[in-house]
Amino acid sequence: MPASYSSAFDPSPLQDLCVAIDDPKDGVFVNGKFCKDPKLAVSFFSGLNKPGNTYNRVGSNVTTVNVDQIPGLNTLGISLVRIDYAPYGENPPHTHPRGTEILVVVQGTLYVGFVTSNPENCLITKILYPGDVFVFPIGLIHFQYNVGNTPAVAFAGLSSQNAGVITIANAVFGSNPPINPDVLTKAVQLDKNVVTHLQSIF
Repeated sequence: MPASYSSAFDPSPLQDLCVAIDDPKDGVFVNGKFCKDPKLAVSFFSGLNKPGNTYNRVGSNVTTVNVDQIPGLNTLGISLVRIDYAPYGENPPHTHPRGTEILVVVQGTLYVGFVTSNPENCLITKILYPGDVFVFPIGLIHFQYNVGNTPAVAFAGLSSQNAGVITIANAVFGSNPPINPDVLTKAVQLDKNVVTHLQSIF
């Protein structure tokens, strides 16, 4: 029997626009989500000019503008984020399971990179300055780190109305319920006490 493959991406639009609504009783068309009557559609978001709060353990803040913030992005296969970095802050290793990301630096200096898939696990990195652009392919683990002693800002577009995000350390050590420490001890080749400590802080 031949192997079968499947993949999931944003649905193709069936009309010019499909502004998503949460309550289907007001829905007129269906394309991924229930849609408003196009004659009533207004899609707008304000606030990307405001810095995010980077006072946290990783020193970064991601302001997301996806279909949840702009319902008019439904079916259009695109979204946007603003990322603020404290001095030496980072957007830790993570993946977007449903979207490729293109990032542009507008302030500061970032060390960025991604890791290719098994078995190569090749790390591809670059130092970026204002005006520089870098692409993170869909599904690959990637990161950004502010190598400067001043704040940094970047904007990124994603090829999905909701690309999703899986922060690696949070998913592995902070799952709910927790992954059995014996599994992680073997997987990451650390002492079990180190593993349980990591699980306690994520």
